[in-house]
Amino acid sequence: MSIRLAAPCRSVPVTSNVRPLPTMPDLAFAEAFARYGAKLRNVQWSVCADAPDGTLVVSLWQHHFDPPKDGAIVCRDSFSRWSGPGNSEFREKVARAYESHQPVRVVIAHTKNTAAVQAGVDASTLPKTFSVREDWIGEVTSIVGDEYAFRFTRARDAV
Repeated sequence: MSIRLAAPCRSVPVTSNVRPLPTMPDLAFAEAFARYGAKLRNVQWSVCADAPDGTLVVSLWQHHFDPPKDGAIVCRDSFSRWSGPGNSEFREKVARAYESHQPVRVVIAHTKNTAAVQAGVDASTLPKTFSVREDWIGEVTSIVGDEYAFRFTRARDAV
């Protein structure tokens, strides 16, 4: 599946040593989105936002990323793992991005309490940090029932 971009930015493979780790100091949640020019609809519950360059910026948990493979890194999760108004907005925007092949940027959420995240505990109550990977560009590669996947590669202009 090719990535169509509003702004000129081509993808190249992620090298095998790239991991979903911070590339900059920990950021506040809204600040992480602002790195892409995106503004959250509601800072209390939004976990995605559209950026001025036409990309969708999403917050994804670090522990949902698979190890890099074939020049890319994949993040998988399910919509039903959590609930609330942010989930409804996320479902809508991810579905739109999938249908339109909208490019995706990522804010990575880090926590030591991954079991609570997996159990669907209100993540706003968990200690966490955020980082961005401005050198990654991605796409929603699948939505099957409740499951979705994003695939990220290095943006060519980040090389």
